[in-house]
Amino acid sequence: MSTSPNTPPFGALVISLDFELHWGVRDKRSVDGPYRENLLGARTAIPQILDLFEEFGVGATWATVGFLFARNRRERDEFLPLIRPQYKNDKLDAYSEPAGDNEDDDPLHYAPSLIARIAKTPKQEIATHTFSHYYCQEPGETREAFAADIASATAIGRRYGFDIRSIVFPRNQFRAGYEGVLKEAGITCYRGNEPNWMYRPRPRGEETLAVRAPRLIDGYISLSGPKFIRWEEIAQPGGICDVRASMFLRPYSTQRKSLEPIRLRRIAGGIRAAAKNRGIFHHWWHPHNFGKNIPENLEFLRSVLKVFAEQRQVHGMQSLSMIEAASLAPGVALSATNSPREVSNELERVS
Repeated sequence: MSTSPNTPPFGALVISLDFELHWGVRDKRSVDGPYRENLLGARTAIPQILDLFEEFGVGATWATVGFLFARNRRERDEFLPLIRPQYKNDKLDAYSEPAGDNEDDDPLHYAPSLIARIAKTPKQEIATHTFSHYYCQEPGETREAFAADIASATAIGRRYGFDIRSIVFPRNQFRAGYEGVLKEAGITCYRGNEPNWMYRPRPRGEETLAVRAPRLIDGYISLSGPKFIRWEEIAQPGGICDVRASMFLRPYSTQRKSLEPIRLRRIAGGIRAAAKNRGIFHHWWHPHNFGKNIPENLEFLRSVLKVFAEQRQVHGMQSLSMIEAASLAPGVALSATNSPREVSNELERVS
């Protein structure tokens, strides 16, 4: 494939995290159930992930559910959209979720102190994961409800000085035709899905074992082919940018402990291929994936970042946030500016 003369002469590692706490799993996991350990553990893991990123000079995009910005229930209610999705599956309605009054009272539904910690770490981008963990592929949602949700997400971000430029769709449920809503809200970059059939956007009801099993295997053995993307693939019609995913970073599993070297080799192969071919390897996960077996997950992440550091030295690979990668793509005219250098005084007060 020929390259544009404006194509960056280096490969890049892009990392994005779906920062959601209980909002991201509330329809499947009870707040008081066994998964509570993961959710509370995410609050312990996030500062350690940030320390690793800073140690290796790595940037990342933190796609944050809008509810998590609120300092208390009153502030959250201030930003509630007037139009809300009427999902046919009532379990998906985040607005019916019981929540406490603030972060001290309810650390699984509020996280301003963690957002402040992320924002103070160099090279981190604060992005959106929608306001309410909105599902674009579920029956009952509408374009108008999505637009209202995104308006709330960007508004609560602006209150604390964040210019939201990137989005990660919850459950990776990208919907073609909603790009205009994003542009109108000032969002110019999204994380699209891998092109293989097993990764295409689909509603929850279609996430069968026949789909999930190949994805699991693909994390160890190549079923979907090369994992890096080319700079020329980022620019999309209409001025939107798709910095699509390369691979999900699965959490450590005691049951699959013997397969850890194979998992690392699969990821390392993708990073090295991106560096050698001057492409992009986009790794993503949820902080709550690291909430259990925290030492093992952090050690595995360290091994991944060591591969990146090696490729930075050998091939000049760079670490970029989603908006930074989009701004460097040929045919794109964007500024990479996302957040102020100083966190809003109001947000920092809770950190």
